[in-house]
Amino acid sequence: MGRVHSIQSLGTVDGPGVRFVVFLQGCPLRCSCCHNPDTWENGGDELSAKEIVEKAEHYREYFGSEGGITLSGGEPLLQAEFVRDIFALCKEKGIKTCLDTSGCVLNESVKEALEVTDMVLLDIKYTTDELYKKYVGCSLNAPLEFLEYLNKKKIATTLRQVVIPTINNNEQNISKLKQIASAHPCVLKTELLPFRKICSVKYQNLGLKFPFEEIPEPNDEDIKRLNELLAQ
Repeated sequence: MGRVHSIQSLGTVDGPGVRFVVFLQGCPLRCSCCHNPDTWENGGDELSAKEIVEKAEHYREYFGSEGGITLSGGEPLLQAEFVRDIFALCKEKGIKTCLDTSGCVLNESVKEALEVTDMVLLDIKYTTDELYKKYVGCSLNAPLEFLEYLNKKKIATTLRQVVIPTINNNEQNISKLKQIASAHPCVLKTELLPFRKICSVKYQNLGLKFPFEEIPEPNDEDIKRLNELLAQ
């Protein structure tokens, strides 16, 4: 059994193709830009791996050749055994598996889950240890060590970073992100995601202050400029 926050039946931004996206409950980090503070603590609905895969199968006709199931969060690897069980069942049924993670947890249970993972969406939130410790709550070494393991196991990986004006929307950050990607052949793609504040209402409902409330959202030109730097 695992703790599930919510399910998105036909997702298009959490991996290739159309995905059945399951957001698991619980996260050890406290990212200042987090869009899902309601996933931090224990809670959620208890479901079995079998129930999850049966639900996913209802949408299988929409997956096409690239789609499948994505486990996200929160941090899904806090429930690594549950991830492993879901993905193992998916493998039996020929459903492609994708893991959306911060890369902050790497232990034997996680390594077992990765054995049945087709691809990983890995957050590299910042490219300096100082910013990681200030705005995430862990060291940059954690996701970099995770990426080293993905590279060793040759697991297809997409790096993702949220572009936050005044913090990481600069050439130095993009240059370091490119260096990280190029040093790991498992990285097939790097995505820049614009910072959004639509999550503010969640913080209000939880009686929490959104740490980045005063930071503006990036405009389209800023994202275009950074993507051009990334492609050079």
